[in-house]
Amino acid sequence: MGLDLSSDAAALTAALVDVESVSGAEGHLADLVETALRALPHLTVDRDGDTIVARTSLGRAERIVLAGHLDTVPVNANLPSRVEGTRLYGCGTSDMKSGVAVQLRLAAELTAPSRDLTYVFYECEEVEAERNGLLRLAARRPDLLAGDFAVLLEPTGGLIEGGCQGTMRVEVAATGARAHSARAWMGSNAIHAAGGILDVLRAYSPSRPVVDGLEYREGLNAVFVRGGVAGNVIPDECVVTVNYRFAPDKSVADAEAHLRSVFAGYAVTVVDAAPAARPGLTHPAAAAFVAASGAEVRAKLGWTDVARFASLGVPAVNYGPGEPTLAHTREESVEIPLIGECERRLLAWLA
Repeated sequence: MGLDLSSDAAALTAALVDVESVSGAEGHLADLVETALRALPHLTVDRDGDTIVARTSLGRAERIVLAGHLDTVPVNANLPSRVEGTRLYGCGTSDMKSGVAVQLRLAAELTAPSRDLTYVFYECEEVEAERNGLLRLAARRPDLLAGDFAVLLEPTGGLIEGGCQGTMRVEVAATGARAHSARAWMGSNAIHAAGGILDVLRAYSPSRPVVDGLEYREGLNAVFVRGGVAGNVIPDECVVTVNYRFAPDKSVADAEAHLRSVFAGYAVTVVDAAPAARPGLTHPAAAAFVAASGAEVRAKLGWTDVARFASLGVPAVNYGPGEPTLAHTREESVEIPLIGECERRLLAWLA
């Protein structure tokens, strides 16, 4: 069955949620989105992999980009979707199929918008950066992402979240020397030595910098530990993978330098990184959106693809109906009235 873009945004959200689209397996949902958009004569549609771009070409003075990812984290016994009271539950309800539903509704409704519009639906946002469909599109077809201002419909609980934190994952290695576990004194246990890495993390005090008037909260945490050779061998290496969430007053290079300083004396290898983005709320288009929406503004405590748009010279904010604190949890859900409110606010701004 296809997607019915004439259904209300909550019903459309449920339909999207019930199409499983874990990162790397968005193909079926991308097919449905492409088919629905190609049926709208006022839009030009392009596809790159499982990333879909639909655009108006009305010669307006300004172009706005509305973007959202189609993928979700792995399902956690939370499909199909279900309604309880005023909440819709299910994998992706908050992050971010409710936002995608709003995009699709606007794409169908706004046949003659006040600004030209670009709708971007992309793959693999929830996994490592090199698989991100928006990153690939920026390299292959940056013209499709051009605009004066962008709104990512990431979960913000109906608030406007400016900028985003950067993220970096590093592997911090403790080394030792192998030996038979019956003669442990002849070796040096790297797993024991890794306790020093954990001590650094326990003692670390994250900063809370204010950037362009918005307060960000940094974080430094172990997310994986790898070590061991065999049940009778003293291990010669133990690797702790650490995730650093840094504020937009730092570049990727700044973040790396900071981590190398924090873990001085250990081998540090960067395995993944994505830059932060400053709020950019002083840009005229951003200020106009904030004024028109009437929504409260706060810092984005997490990484989103506003950073990709910032690197292309397009100021961007996060604004969507999902609840960010419930993203990636088994009880992920979205407040149904917020989906309609988000649609109405964007429609009033763009109509």
